Amino acid sequence: MIYLDNSATTFYKPPEVVNAVCNTLKFLSANGGRGSHRLAQSAEKLVFATRKKVAKLVNCDSDRVIFTSGCSEALNLAILGSNLSGNVVTTVTEHNSVLRPLNHLKALGKISIIYTAPDEASIIRAVNSSTKMVAVTHVSNVTGKTLDIESIGKFCYKKGVTFLVDCAQSLGYKNVDMQQCKITFLAGAPHKGLHAMQGIGFLAVAPHAELFPIKMGGTGTSSLSLDQPREIPEGLEVGTLNTPGIASLCAAIDYTNRCFDENCAKLRELQSYALEQLKSVKKLKIYSDTVSMSGIISFNIENYTSMEVGEILNEQYDIAVRSGLHCAPLTHKYYATEKIGMVRVSLGVDNSYKDIDFLTRALHEISSFN
Repeated sequence: MIYLDNSATTFYKPPEVVNAVCNTLKFLSANGGRGSHRLAQSAEKLVFATRKKVAKLVNCDSDRVIFTSGCSEALNLAILGSNLSGNVVTTVTEHNSVLRPLNHLKALGKISIIYTAPDEASIIRAVNSSTKMVAVTHVSNVTGKTLDIESIGKFCYKKGVTFLVDCAQSLGYKNVDMQQCKITFLAGAPHKGLHAMQGIGFLAVAPHAELFPIKMGGTGTSSLSLDQPREIPEGLEVGTLNTPGIASLCAAIDYTNRCFDENCAKLRELQSYALEQLKSVKKLKIYSDTVSMSGIISFNIENYTSMEVGEILNEQYDIAVRSGLHCAPLTHKYYATEKIGMVRVSLGVDNSYKDIDFLTRALHEISSFN
């Protein structure tokens, strides 16, 4: 199979990531922070070391890194745990992990929402005196549209507005500096560009930000109290931590630091080549930003729905792409593709020019069928 669904989950996992997971399952199946025995202490050291690596990766304090089950939980924690009231500005290119918790708060009468076009000027223009949070995705999971989060963040900082950034698609391929970009909350999805395993995520929190727990239970701290602790990070990491996932993230950051420049260059070259090849396909409409170079290219073929194209590619050509609405409904309203969705090709560092050539031939054939 030719795997072109790396924005969902990167197929390639470096050997050190695989080894880290296997070794943790074999030799370190213990709960860090929940016991005083040797294995529990070793697990806690792993957790602490990974917090430090995440903090260095995004430039924040290590004691402000909260491990979650994924980027969706991290985004929910940032939104639902912020005790929001007032206005929130967000864009039409957000994932449902942002849209649904915001809509939930709106239904409760706690917030109003302004949806803007996915560009810096529209976002900044929408902020008003009642705006409490600006929530944006760094790189759209549908089109690859990339925002200048530094300019938005600096504007929010001057206005005293909380700035939440969904970095699910950017970490591993783009440098993100929380302090430079004045980010309040940064949500990460390590199983994508960082090449860690699934089931682990994180929320990095600025020093001045407060959060309320959205889950309650065991934390290993304040166990005599029936009230949930609020200390970051322990009070917001409820239950047993995903130690194998954390180990995979620890190894994945080392891999990313070592291969970052090489991976970014390869992704840019592959995307540039793919865009040129796909433009030669008749009846094909490309929606993706041609300058963002995120590895994401979305398109449709005339007279087909995206689901039909995805099914043909899978069954007849053994090519894995993503089709449909991509958990981003407002994006499709914006592009008027609610009924047909989009076909998304998302390249990874293990893809090749041959993969793109084969995809292009397949699309030429599909476009000629109808």
